[in-house]
Amino acid sequence: MVSTTAPSRLSPAAGWQPGHVWSSDNVRLCWHDHHAASVPAARPTLLCLPGLTRNGSDFGHLAALLGAEWRIVAPDLRGRGESGWARDSLSYVPLTYLRDLSLLIEAAAIRRFVVLGSSLGGLLALRLTTAHRSAMAGVILNDIGPATEAAGLARLRANVGRGGNWPTWVHAARDLAVRNAAIYPDWMLNDWLGFAKRLCRISAQGRILFDYDPRIAEPLRLPHGDAGADDWSALESLAGLPVLSIRAEHSDLLSAATQAEMVRRLPGLQAVTVPRCGHPPSLTEADAVAAISRFLADIA
Repeated sequence: MVSTTAPSRLSPAAGWQPGHVWSSDNVRLCWHDHHAASVPAARPTLLCLPGLTRNGSDFGHLAALLGAEWRIVAPDLRGRGESGWARDSLSYVPLTYLRDLSLLIEAAAIRRFVVLGSSLGGLLALRLTTAHRSAMAGVILNDIGPATEAAGLARLRANVGRGGNWPTWVHAARDLAVRNAAIYPDWMLNDWLGFAKRLCRISAQGRILFDYDPRIAEPLRLPHGDAGADDWSALESLAGLPVLSIRAEHSDLLSAATQAEMVRRLPGLQAVTVPRCGHPPSLTEADAVAAISRFLADIA
């Protein structure tokens, strides 16, 4: 029997423990929890929310960096990773993800948290203020803001749901390197292998496939998209909380002008630009690691 789990997924051997809860529409929602005995009981949990096609394994490296001092919870949104696929593709929208996250926060006994969100995960981090503002101890937004660039959105719509089917991990890594060369220009083959193993899975037939439901693309193609969300108001509601904005130097989704406007509207917001990468930074870059470490040290 062929395993359908990529070799680099978060595992008990690395200190990660799985958890799950069922949504109201019967989707199994999974997360991984890194909770070392050395973590102070009063310290907030670091809740890590992945991007559109990604899953919680994107944050696996944080265990080595922060795992002795912070409880880290990394969910797989519905339709990704180890979470179930929804019967209704139109449930792949932020409102449903937020309902799912509320269930997860309760099931995982997360009482106070710092939320770190990449891309889509960052938008969800902003919108968690609606139901969880009082429990939030800080927010880290990775290459996302209340306004997004049309070019970046068009690229995402064009790429999400595109098939990927490779015979080996090396084939997958080399193809992903070609597709994303402008985003991570300094990566070597080993980096792309790690990326492939976070983004993909092994099928029952032994092929390498993207590890998400391709139907997550369907709501993105609706004419009104995510109309009605006021993310600038959500940002402003974070007044009084520590907030860090991380931007990729070559981001096509978060412009320098938008990040500057975020700083203007939310005094005290910390802004960092990660050089030589596109959307989104992997958060393994030296500048990103340093910024996150400084930010969390101030909260701790």
